[in-house]
Amino acid sequence: MIRIGVLGCGNIGHIIANRRENCEIVALFDQVYSKALGLASVCGGNAYQDFDSFITADFDYVVEAASVRAVRQYAENVLAHDKHLILLSVGALADPIFRNDLLSVARAAERRIFIPSGAIVGLDNLKVGQISQFRKLLLRTTKSPQSLGIGAQKRTLIFKGKSHECIKEFPKNVNVSVALSLAAGREVDVELYADPDVERNIHEIEAEGEFGDLYIRVSNLPSPDNPATSYLAALSILTLLKNLDQPLVVGT
Repeated sequence: MIRIGVLGCGNIGHIIANRRENCEIVALFDQVYSKALGLASVCGGNAYQDFDSFITADFDYVVEAASVRAVRQYAENVLAHDKHLILLSVGALADPIFRNDLLSVARAAERRIFIPSGAIVGLDNLKVGQISQFRKLLLRTTKSPQSLGIGAQKRTLIFKGKSHECIKEFPKNVNVSVALSLAAGREVDVELYADPDVERNIHEIEAEGEFGDLYIRVSNLPSPDNPATSYLAALSILTLLKNLDQPLVVGT
């Protein structure tokens, strides 16, 4: 049984607590202590009011379901305390200096950082970009104006550029662009649309290379109580946890 600590006790944390398999939630921390207490009552773990007490509890993996800001604040400390890190807010790794520093800490501590597939599919085979360059790699994301925190009366292109630029403007919405960039070993071109007529979060991936070409379209239902997050993102964390210690590994 895998022992985990949950960093961030909002919507994703509640999904993990209610649907987890193959893991025990030992510790919970949120900057809003009442959220940690509420989630502790669901899963039976211990809520901690300060991070130092949380990170010294007896568990092996921290599941981060908080924010890019929280990753920048706590991630190095997680690894330095001999915990593996499962990272949902992967947008924090768009900063190459922070990413390299974090990887250095992970190597020194002999710990690993896991990035779930999140709200998209196809990350495994997009890793071929690390050994065979893509001619094209594009992520086209469409979300409701409400989930993006803007007003739009019709389908509107609100961002076009590279993934590291997009995550700066929309840190809660396009973590998938950074995950794609890390998997493929190159920056992803991003188009972000606000569309009042959509009820789901839609991600389209187009890639071309010496292997051929591919097109992937994922139409995600928003996560309960948080329209900015796709439900598939929470399910991908649960799937990762379920299979962490399995002897058979499927996928590249």
